[in-house]
Amino acid sequence: MRVHIAPSLMCMDLSLFREQLTFLDSRADFLHIDIMDGHYVPNLTLSPFFMKAVKKVTDVPMDAHLMVTDPAFWVPALAEAGAAYITPHAEVINAHAFRTIEMIRAHGCKPGMAINPATPLSTVEPYLHRLDKLTIMTVDPGYAAQPFIPEVIEKIESARDFRTRKGLNFLIEIDGSCNRKTYARMVNAGADVLVLGTTGLFHMADTIETAWDVMDREIKGELPDATLRV
Repeated sequence: MRVHIAPSLMCMDLSLFREQLTFLDSRADFLHIDIMDGHYVPNLTLSPFFMKAVKKVTDVPMDAHLMVTDPAFWVPALAEAGAAYITPHAEVINAHAFRTIEMIRAHGCKPGMAINPATPLSTVEPYLHRLDKLTIMTVDPGYAAQPFIPEVIEKIESARDFRTRKGLNFLIEIDGSCNRKTYARMVNAGADVLVLGTTGLFHMADTIETAWDVMDREIKGELPDATLRV
């Protein structure tokens, strides 16, 4: 069982920017970059400028998770900053989802789509075949370290079953409260990618090296046949 790990850089120690990214360069499968505009969610976090700095340290694919009200405005700058994936939210984009997906591809990036816990999978089913990744939120967006919403497990299972039934290949990514209490439930339901933040990685120990080792042991303890990038 291959479990893909996407550290959420919103949760990293920015005073150790280069040291932590250098370590993650050889271990992470993706780097999760939260872009918040202060409108769709009340916080302001990372930016294309931040992504350019990340790109100087590592070639791990960056996924820009857009918690913004106008995703199309951000696409050119994020692509220029080196994003591999651009993942807007269905809740703000469905009036022009197909156009935005094609815009992301035209800028050389892979399109994803994120859905909040209260958003049904049916909202994105009309264009799932055009996506490279579906991000399912297991917490309401905008803040770190929120409690897991267990009702989302059924949605993960439905996404996995839809993918199998339609013969599609998009990744199923889980964002929110990914930790030893939830690993098995998420992966068994169909998750391919786990976004790890405060409770799953960065606050696990005093150093990123030790924190990664703890996380690795916990995943393999909950999922004995799991493998991570070495």
